[in-house]
Amino acid sequence: MKLIDRIALILVIVGALNWGSVGLFGFDCVAFLFGGQMSTLSRIIYSLVGIAGLWCITLLFRDVDRVD
Repeated sequence: MKLIDRIALILVIVGALNWGSVGLFGFDCVAFLFGGQMSTLSRIIYSLVGIAGLWCITLLFRDVDRVD
């Protein structure tokens, strides 16, 4: 697996955990850690997670021969 694929998956997992905490507890971890939803750093994190999600769509359509 390429490095960019791993980074994208990590960011998507971070986003999923953040949305899970919002849904279950009403707590936005990214906003809490980086100064609110509209802070520049939070918006960068949200944007990176969104781009990573788009990148991960490509994983569904790849034809990769797997060696076990």
